[in-house]
Amino acid sequence: MSTESSYYVPEQSKLPVLAALGMGLMAYGAGSWVQGGSALVLLAGAIVMVFTLYNWFSTVIHENMAGMNSAQLKRSYVWGMSWFIFSEVMFFACFFGALFYVRVLALPWLGGEGGHAGNDLLWEGFEPAWPLMTTPDMAVNGENAQFMGPEQHMSFPGWANLLGWLPLWNTIVLLSSSVTVHIAHTALKNSNRAKFNLWLGVTVLLGAIFIVLQIEEYIHAYQHMGLTLESGIYGTTFFMLTGFHGAHVTMGTIMLLIMFLRGLKGHFSPDDQFGFEAASWYWHFVDVVWVGLFIFVYVLA
Repeated sequence: MSTESSYYVPEQSKLPVLAALGMGLMAYGAGSWVQGGSALVLLAGAIVMVFTLYNWFSTVIHENMAGMNSAQLKRSYVWGMSWFIFSEVMFFACFFGALFYVRVLALPWLGGEGGHAGNDLLWEGFEPAWPLMTTPDMAVNGENAQFMGPEQHMSFPGWANLLGWLPLWNTIVLLSSSVTVHIAHTALKNSNRAKFNLWLGVTVLLGAIFIVLQIEEYIHAYQHMGLTLESGIYGTTFFMLTGFHGAHVTMGTIMLLIMFLRGLKGHFSPDDQFGFEAASWYWHFVDVVWVGLFIFVYVLA
């Protein structure tokens, strides 16, 4: 039943309980893993979550295709996705804020500015400059320091070959994918399904290319630059910002892949396409975040 005045209420389901179980296992497993334990609990939680989400979204898609969703329910989907993206904005704002705090406030304080005890008193030889290549611990203890800085920083362009331009290549890839997903959206509004499938497929491919390029960048950073999660505050902020963004790109690529498969099955119409629109909103969001990362993490490094 679907009318303007009704709100479809699905039957009782065990899926929310399974989702809570999966997230709990993932949180506990992740905590155990980083402390030297096994990753099996984390993997088990991920499997439970994949199973739950697959069944949950399959149910939602079936209900919508059967015409069971009212206008009110569809509006709730729009608001739900809007608040989700807002929460993601706040998530990245925290990490950009941490980067700002370290670069603009903490390092000058460590260097003695603003009346704080500086390197002359505590860490002779410490240079409070960003990127932080020499940690205060290194300045005091040298090679015996617990927290070693990186051998090289990830500025743009930083390497002696074309791979050093990876941040720029990834920027071009993501900005291009914003264009292709917009073309796909326009095609769907114009009932051109073949064009929609083509350009959405190109978008998914560009997302996969970005992920592969970022993996290559991480391999080079770890193996040849001494830049790791343990290489001081610079390594930590670099991998937290770019790593979480990479995770979001991966999730966005999976979302668009699902929309592509749905498009091949004939789902969506010019008047009923919010599943795809929600994924495209999310994709534009991760593109904007990457532009900020490119500027503040690579160009202004």
